[in-house]
Amino acid sequence: MKCIFYCLLFSIQFTYAQKLKKADKAIMAQLQTHAAYLAGDALEGRRTGSKGEKLAYEYISTEFSKAGLAARGSDGGYLQEFEVNDGKMIANTSHLLINGNDLAPDKDYFPLAFSCNASLNAVGSIALQENGSPWFYDLKEILEANKNNPHFDLIDAIKTKVADAAKKRATAFFIYNSSAIADELKFDPKAKSELSAIPVIYITKPGKEKFLKDETASLDIQLKIFITDKKRYGHNVIGYIDNNAPNTIIIGAHYDHLGYGEDHNSLYSGSTPQIHNGADDNASGTAAVIELSKQLKASKLKNNNYLFICFSGEELGLFGSKYFTDHPTINLSTVNFMINLDMVGRLNDTTHGLNIGGYGTSPVWGQTLSPNDKFFKIKFDSSGTGPSDHTSFYRKDIPVLFFFTGIHSDYHKPTDDADKLNYTGELMVMKYIYTLLENTDKKGKLAFTKTRESATSSKTSFKVTLGIMPDYTFSGIGVRADGISDGKIAQKVGIRAGDVIVQLGDYKFTDVQTYMEALSKFNKGDATKVKVKRGTEELVFDIVF
Repeated sequence: MKCIFYCLLFSIQFTYAQKLKKADKAIMAQLQTHAAYLAGDALEGRRTGSKGEKLAYEYISTEFSKAGLAARGSDGGYLQEFEVNDGKMIANTSHLLINGNDLAPDKDYFPLAFSCNASLNAVGSIALQENGSPWFYDLKEILEANKNNPHFDLIDAIKTKVADAAKKRATAFFIYNSSAIADELKFDPKAKSELSAIPVIYITKPGKEKFLKDETASLDIQLKIFITDKKRYGHNVIGYIDNNAPNTIIIGAHYDHLGYGEDHNSLYSGSTPQIHNGADDNASGTAAVIELSKQLKASKLKNNNYLFICFSGEELGLFGSKYFTDHPTINLSTVNFMINLDMVGRLNDTTHGLNIGGYGTSPVWGQTLSPNDKFFKIKFDSSGTGPSDHTSFYRKDIPVLFFFTGIHSDYHKPTDDADKLNYTGELMVMKYIYTLLENTDKKGKLAFTKTRESATSSKTSFKVTLGIMPDYTFSGIGVRADGISDGKIAQKVGIRAGDVIVQLGDYKFTDVQTYMEALSKFNKGDATKVKVKRGTEELVFDIVF
């Protein structure tokens, strides 16, 4: 059946191709070349900050150079580097010596992720818990007491024990497990939590056996724990056509994808890691941006300048586009509008369905765009926000349009491969965009209008909303509001952009995911309190959903 389907798909595309001009066929061939390279296994899924991302941005930079685009990155070239907080890491300056024996990190011991950083020279004993000395705690009793308790949270239980020990002037808290019940403890680099007042160290079973056999012995302990932020770096690729015009149109697409699914944003259910090639998402949009840059460089459309941006970090939460709009390499006040191409490579040959978002962000779109197209069946969405990079520009009061040919069963899976792309359909999307650019070339700077807000995540929607736009790049504890929706609860009670929301009712949270979990607990009509941090100030607001 698969073979019949692909033969039929090829037949349909071949029939279209017979009607295309020679120049169109050349563009289709280039689209295929770009997608085949960017979505090839050698790039290992183009994860932000990876070697595959480097190969991709080098390729895009070369294509921009061939097209004759001027470099408009922040390094004097095409690249704009930005930082991604990748969680926490244990610095190699950390160490633990017991009676002169140097314990091996991970093998013999590790700090828990909520441990504070500290240095300690002390004498202690497993059998004694004295003020001013390190304490030792065996997990055996608490694990056995809660082995049939489905609501038991070991980390929370440990935090309670640590807080109590700190109040009693313990200088460190060492944990081990002598029971047969697995505790599953490990250093979690993605964990977000308030830090403990004293260092918290887990001694493994081999470590306990080797270095803590005698529980009555006096122990000379030398400890240094240093947990630091782990960083990786993404790169936007930026090229420019300077027509000496007063305004600039931005055309963009993200080129990053999921790698092997290391960031836990894959929908693949298998246990063996596989490369997520991301042909439609978003080698397709990247290929289209490259080819549009060549067309516009050679065109007679001179009443706007053109900035072409291939973003990284989109799959992590719009990192690259947010960084660009916060650190623009041109004056954002001169930006006319932004066009975003994300997943434009899987046009359905039967329905010809094309989704265009951002329709409400300028009154000009209503005058220029029509749902009655000869080729496409167009579905408009008025919102200027959504789970892609145009959102970052909308938040800077810039009109946007978002082009998308639809979701499919290969989305965020290893099966999103280049041989499944509809290159004729992608060419037709490019033609539509080029016609749009022709029709707006002499309209001057477009007016901006605010729209309703759409979710910036493709996850399940909730019964209630607070009305904030989360900043997915925020690495602190809580959820920072990147924007506030007009007319929603947050605006009505006085929550501002930049505020960090840390608690809804009784539910504390550390990041966007746990915020969503807390939000899901509420129904329309529920009254509760919202706790936020504004700089050094802590504020509490009464709300009704």
